[in-house]
Amino acid sequence: MTAASELEFAGLTAIVTGGGAGIGAATIRALQARGAATAALDLDPSGAPEGALRIQVDVTDTAAVRAAVDRAAEELGGIDIVINNAGIGAQGEVDANDDAEWARVLDVNVVSVARVTTAALPHLRRSEAAAVVNTASIASVLGLPDRVLYSASKGAVQSMTLAMAADWVADGIRVNAVVPGTANTPWIGRLLEKADDPEAERAALDARQPHGRLVEPEEVAEAHCYLASPRNRSTTGVLLPIDGGMTNLRTRS
Repeated sequence: MTAASELEFAGLTAIVTGGGAGIGAATIRALQARGAATAALDLDPSGAPEGALRIQVDVTDTAAVRAAVDRAAEELGGIDIVINNAGIGAQGEVDANDDAEWARVLDVNVVSVARVTTAALPHLRRSEAAAVVNTASIASVLGLPDRVLYSASKGAVQSMTLAMAADWVADGIRVNAVVPGTANTPWIGRLLEKADDPEAERAALDARQPHGRLVEPEEVAEAHCYLASPRNRSTTGVLLPIDGGMTNLRTRS
């Protein structure tokens, strides 16, 4: 067993939005295994790993976000790391969603990143290991069919990541993003259930990624931990693909 003094996140605290399931829950488990104290901020945090501070919050509500972040800071003893992972999906071509849906998705996927990080910023400024890690998507760098709204939201997250990193690099606050491929999450499971042929749709999603399968939440969690780790103090402004080679590889079947 690794000694407590050797755990890279020992003595550090992290908040994870969307921490009640999927990638967020996997990230909390990975952070805890490395010594971090954690808080799961979610509409339904009941599925967050044992040991995490579970805080129910709507990330589209600014006052609620501020209260949730302040509670996490008070109960955990500060905030060193913010993992902006909360998000929702959207399907269809550019004319598939009305103004209300555009506003809803952008509010959850984009503006919440600003809300949560802004609320945590006073605490991050007091930390000697401050890090923000956002969750983008391969949809932010590749043109995928029927994903216009979702792609727009994740493209904004990518751009925000770089701009925030530039703003705060001199302050010692590192900002990076993970860029996952299609991941084996509950949202993808629900999407497959709605397909005319779920098995065929799953096979198509597997085949789209060069390594031939969906990305597992634990793999994205490992990337979150790498980018947040105080061992990687020169890593900022990085967009890290975890996509089985989908972004950069061109293979022959």
